[in-house]
Amino acid sequence: MGEAGIFYSVKEFTEEERIKLSKEIYKTMNERRTARNFSNRYFSEEVLMNCIRAAGTAPSGANRQPWKFIVIKDKNVKKKIREEAEKEERKFYDNRAPEEWKKALEPFGTNAEKSFLETAPYLIAIFEEKYSYDEDGNKIKNYYTKESVGIAAGMLINALHQCGIAALTHTPSPMNFLNKILNRPENEKPFLLLVAGFPAENATVPDIARKKLDEIFKMI
Repeated sequence: MGEAGIFYSVKEFTEEERIKLSKEIYKTMNERRTARNFSNRYFSEEVLMNCIRAAGTAPSGANRQPWKFIVIKDKNVKKKIREEAEKEERKFYDNRAPEEWKKALEPFGTNAEKSFLETAPYLIAIFEEKYSYDEDGNKIKNYYTKESVGIAAGMLINALHQCGIAALTHTPSPMNFLNKILNRPENEKPFLLLVAGFPAENATVPDIARKKLDEIFKMI
C-alpha cells in the first residue's frame, strides 16, 4: 500500500476568467524570442533561484527529478566554456553540418562565434541524471530522464520570460567539456546550456512567424 497522499485542488475560475487568462498567457508567451546579443547587465540572483525553483516543480518519471542546474557567473569559467563551445561549433560549421542545415540557419545569422557565453551575466548548464545513488551508494535507475529534463528546461525558460529575462538555448555537440569544466560526475549528461540576461541595447531578432493553430492542433 502506498504512502498517504495530500489533498490537491486547482484554482477555481469562471469560464470567462479562464478564457481571458488563457489569452493573456498566449499573448505573453508569443512575445518571447531567442536573444543572441546580450548585455552584461546583471539581475538579482534571487530571481534566478526562484525561476530554478519553479523549474524544479516539473513532472518527472517516477518523481526522480533527474536534473541539475549549474549556474555560472564566474568570468573565467564562462571564458573556458566559450572557448570549448567554439571549438565544437567550428567543427560543426566547417565539417559536420550538411549544406541543407546551414541554409536553414541562415535567417538567424548564427556562426561559430559565441560571444554571448561571456557577455551574458549567467549561464545555466542543465544536466540530465541518467541514474542516481541512494543513501548507501547503490545505483538507482532514473526513468524518462530526457523527457523530464526537457519539461523542466521549458518551464525555466517560461519562468525567466515571465520575469522579463531573455534566454538562449545553446547546444554545442558534443557537450562533454561541461562535465570537465564544471567538475560534474559521470552520471550527469549535459542536456542544455541556457544563456540568461537582458538583450543588448538595440538588439534585434529575426522577424519570424509561428505556425498557425490549425497547423499544430487537431481535436478528435
